[in-house]
Amino acid sequence: MPRPAATVGPPRRRWTPRRPSTRAIIILAVIAAIVVIALIATLGIVITQGVFRMTAQPPAVGTVVIAPEQSKAVQALDHIDMDADATAATQYLGAQPTAYWLTPEQDPIGAVGGTVVSLVSQARDQRKSAAMVVYGLPDRDCGNHSAGGLSSEDYPTWVAEIGAALRTAPDVQKIVVLEPDSIALASECGDISARTGYLSAAVDALSGTGTWIYIDGGHSSWHSPDDMASLIRQMGIIDRVRGVATNVSNYQSTYDEFAYAHALSDRLGGTHAIIDTSRNGVASAGSTWCNPPGQRVGDAGGTFGDDVVDTNIWIKPPGESDGTCNGGPPAGHWWPAGAEELTRGVR
Repeated sequence: MPRPAATVGPPRRRWTPRRPSTRAIIILAVIAAIVVIALIATLGIVITQGVFRMTAQPPAVGTVVIAPEQSKAVQALDHIDMDADATAATQYLGAQPTAYWLTPEQDPIGAVGGTVVSLVSQARDQRKSAAMVVYGLPDRDCGNHSAGGLSSEDYPTWVAEIGAALRTAPDVQKIVVLEPDSIALASECGDISARTGYLSAAVDALSGTGTWIYIDGGHSSWHSPDDMASLIRQMGIIDRVRGVATNVSNYQSTYDEFAYAHALSDRLGGTHAIIDTSRNGVASAGSTWCNPPGQRVGDAGGTFGDDVVDTNIWIKPPGESDGTCNGGPPAGHWWPAGAEELTRGVR
């Protein structure tokens, strides 16, 4: 039998891949380039941050901090009528390397970050360090001359803004004195547990590359080293900071403060310290801490240091009043007569 004729279908077409258009190639190339650039940039940031972390150095002999453009002395020259001697004293003090005090009254939430960025920018431009005091704790100064501070709700927001601004400058050495008197006064205020929480959270918020934090260490004419070390240990933060700041806003001698700092270090596992020498040039005030007469500015910052004391710094700006005592205006206000006396025979 003859076989049926095979059915002839349409011819089979060979599949050949379509070549992408020139436009698609360009788009893919651009995307690939962006990804590569992003990876390189990310790697560069990681490497740079690592370098900053490895090269960051704590304060030491020779450290020079800026004379802040925003200081009360500089402001006083523009806004307070003063005689020739007071003007000369204010000009002298406004030019001295000194810490800047961040307070919520002067630098509130929403503005404090900008102030910190300005301070670190000045330090970078001048190839110096920036020193600042964070001073806004709830129930600050326990209702004394420097009473004030923020609410428990606002304080974390304020310090977080400061910390974020500090971390914009990992290349700048930043010295932060956290809440002077907060620990030495804690037992008198009766709020040790509350202060522990505030200070612990503040340390976390402020920490970053190139930031060296010093907590309250009192001074040699206040608590004994044993008592002060006990209070500091109760805060639970000494192992997360560089050390303690002593003699802040006080007038004790540099010699006594070195001995006191060493005594604290021995009791606190070898912690470090910085010492305020802004107004201890005479060191004859004894236990008087509020605008004692007859005092003078002390040695310039970066003059002294050893294996415990990183160095000395002018922390309290000379010329700013301690409070309404011995003829002074409210705490923190510029006092022309006080500026004159502190610089007599010095400038």
